[in-house]
Amino acid sequence: MKRMAACLAPGADDPLAGILRTAVEAALDAGHILAGLYHQPHQIRYKGEIDLVTEADVASERCILDMLAARHPASMILSEESHAVYGDVPQQPVWIIDPLDGTTNFAHGFPWFAVSIAYAEKGKSQVGVIYAPLQDELFIACRDHGAWLNGEKIAVSASDKLLTSLLATGFPYDIKEKSDEVLSALRKFLGNCQGVRRAGAAALDLACVACGRLEGFWEIHLKPWDTAAGLLLVEEAGGKVTDFRGQTYTPFVPEIAASNGLIHDELITRLQEFSVSRSLSHG
Repeated sequence: MKRMAACLAPGADDPLAGILRTAVEAALDAGHILAGLYHQPHQIRYKGEIDLVTEADVASERCILDMLAARHPASMILSEESHAVYGDVPQQPVWIIDPLDGTTNFAHGFPWFAVSIAYAEKGKSQVGVIYAPLQDELFIACRDHGAWLNGEKIAVSASDKLLTSLLATGFPYDIKEKSDEVLSALRKFLGNCQGVRRAGAAALDLACVACGRLEGFWEIHLKPWDTAAGLLLVEEAGGKVTDFRGQTYTPFVPEIAASNGLIHDELITRLQEFSVSRSLSHG
């Protein structure tokens, strides 16, 4: 596959090459399922008051898990719909999967959603793949081999001021309980940047930081499958990912601040008072 070949070329013999191939093929297959179901009537159930699951989430996840079972049967799995229980940061190899990031968008016919698949070892993402099927955009990152979009190497933007930056954020599912702090954080940026977008798919927000469409992104209370692939994209594209205090980030930390690196100090200066990080963030 041409879109994957460029990323693999510098390290075709790397042990992660096979992992990357599986992640890419699984994301593409699952994405094609999502695209096929997009215009169909949806079966919707609720995990929470505004937390949806559709038949597409389930079908996409089953496609991915079947491929992993066939190719990597011994690996641990964290996946949003059927393998969602976790405790401490896993040190063993683990696949971290969001079969449909942007379920609410999908259910409403808003064309901004993706499949996100990461592979991590010792708590660090080694491979990250995000596929947006309606745009046919395949984002790939492999540790120490860079970040790629449809076979072309990508890099974060060169904007070095918050005032000239376009940012993104997201709202947690418990927004009713967290509205004061979420809106207070948002006010820190309104009028101090070129704009703030809230499109509803964290994986794609991170992908957009990685390819220079956005300069920064922040959100609280995301799950590992929301950020495990995207954070590697940002890092491999030359950006920076931390918690709101500028400390080490893993997908198990309850807050994320991602940027092109050049505006990161300005970003976390405004976010640090809203930090909700726990000791788990450095486990």
